[in-house]
Amino acid sequence: MGVLSPYVVTVDHVGIAVPDLDAAIAFHTEQLGGTMAHRERNEEQGVEEAMIAFDSGAQIQLLAPLTEQSTIARFIDRSGPGLQQLAYRVTDVRAAADALRAAGLRLLYDEPRRGTAGSSINFVHPKDGGGVLIELVQPAPQDQGGNHATTHSAG
Repeated sequence: MGVLSPYVVTVDHVGIAVPDLDAAIAFHTEQLGGTMAHRERNEEQGVEEAMIAFDSGAQIQLLAPLTEQSTIARFIDRSGPGLQQLAYRVTDVRAAADALRAAGLRLLYDEPRRGTAGSSINFVHPKDGGGVLIELVQPAPQDQGGNHATTHSAG
């Protein structure tokens, strides 16, 4: 059994860094058949984001930078647009982070931060995640059942 086994519910979403949020929304809805489930500005994280949902329950989070200094802007400058993070939905983001720290992994934040739609988030450092930025997402209390949109993030 893995360290996170008691906490992981499912894969929550895959985050994609994009330079133009409206163009990305149009592509994922008009061309790929998704539905925009949620859109918001997250000033603290420096992103404007949209959660695109598919009938299967899969979600794609589109992340566009609000400023040239945001983490997403730096990611796009360094790596170009594309896959930015993999998010796991957890029952308790604090307990999951503590379990990972106890196993020797680094997390980006000492305390959870606010994510999309009021979720609580933290991230496993990519160097400890096999080169992947792993997000831990605890949905806001009103939506623990599974229809949830999270945030991003750092990078």
